[in-house]
Amino acid sequence: MSVIIQTENLTRKIKDKTIIDNFTFAFEDHHIYNILGPSGAGKSSLLRLLNRLDEPSGGSILIRGKNQCEFKPSEIRRRVGYLFQTPYLFSETVRDNLLYADDRLSESQMKEHIEAVHLTGDFLDTPIDNLSIGEQQRVALARLLALNPDILLLDEPTSALDPTATEAIEKLVREIVDQSKFTVIFITHNPQQAIRMGGRSLLMVKGKLIESGDSEQVVNSPRTEMGKLYKERKLQ
Repeated sequence: MSVIIQTENLTRKIKDKTIIDNFTFAFEDHHIYNILGPSGAGKSSLLRLLNRLDEPSGGSILIRGKNQCEFKPSEIRRRVGYLFQTPYLFSETVRDNLLYADDRLSESQMKEHIEAVHLTGDFLDTPIDNLSIGEQQRVALARLLALNPDILLLDEPTSALDPTATEAIEKLVREIVDQSKFTVIFITHNPQQAIRMGGRSLLMVKGKLIESGDSEQVVNSPRTEMGKLYKERKLQ
C-alpha cells in the first residue's frame, strides 16, 4: 500500500495552548482509520489541518509526497473531502446539491451517486427540507463523492443519528472503502464504533498521538498507560 497523506511533526497552537502536538503518521491508500480520544484531544482539529481549513503552526502535511502548501486550497478540498458532524446542505433539492459539487454531472451520473449512498434516483428532486437527518447525511456524502476525492474525512458523521441511521452510515462507509480506492479517516467518540468500522485506530490525547494499530487491539488491549486509562474511561 502506498502512503496517500502523511504528517510530520504537525503542530497547531492557538495563543499559548497546543492543540496538535508533533503529530506524525502516514495514512495509506484504501484503509479506514478511526480517530479516538477524549473531548479536547484534537481530533477535529487534526481533520481541519488535513483539509487546510486551518493552518499548522509547525511541521508539515504531505499529499502523495508533495507538501500541502504546494496545492491550491480548492484542489485540496477536492482531493481531501470533509463531511461535517451535522450535514450542511444548500436549500432547494438533492439535485441542486450534487450539481453544486460538479455542474457537469449528467442525469445518470447523479443517479449513480445518489444510489451509491443507498437512496433511489427519484430522491434527486426531493426538497432538502423533506429529508430526515439520516437522509441528509447520505446526500451530503453523495455530494462529497461527486467531487471524486482521494480521501474522505468524516467528523463524527453519526453523532446526530438514531441507531438505525447510524448502522446504515457505518455500513455505507465500509462499502465505499471496500468497493473503491478511498481512504477514510473517521472520527468517533465511541470505541465500540471503531471496532465495528474495523481498519486501524489512532488514539489521541491532548493533541498527541498516543498509540495506533488494529482497531480491536487499540480499544480492547491498549499497549500504553494512557491507552489503558482511556479504555477504563478515566480520561475526560
